[in-house]
Amino acid sequence: MRKSRFTEQQIIAMIKEHESGMSTSEVCRKHGISDATFYKYKAKFGGMSVSVAQKLKALEIENGRLKRLLAVAMLDNLVQKNLATKLLMWSRYVPSVQALRRPCERRAVVLAIKDHKVSERRAYSLPSLYRTM
Repeated sequence: MRKSRFTEQQIIAMIKEHESGMSTSEVCRKHGISDATFYKYKAKFGGMSVSVAQKLKALEIENGRLKRLLAVAMLDNLVQKNLATKLLMWSRYVPSVQALRRPCERRAVVLAIKDHKVSERRAYSLPSLYRTM
């Protein structure tokens, strides 16, 4: 997302100028923004104080970080489920688990990279599935 030219304090100051009686076009001309941008700021920050706006910004950043963490965890879970089913299919054809261990791990890493487009580092960091067989 593109960073705003103005801080929360400046945006709230613009809105207060408008509320004090200055027309929208004058406020926009003074700060070099369009009417649409001003109304977007007013919809987002209208009625807020500076401290509340800063808390909102911090919460939005934290929310984005948590969403990224959840997406990574969900991808890892999906990769592990898909690999578990494929590894169980391979285990039927191999007489012992020890013989299956290394080749199966390599296949799992290759499949994770190819099927789910994860990095090699992420694929090797997934918990080893051959131990569960």
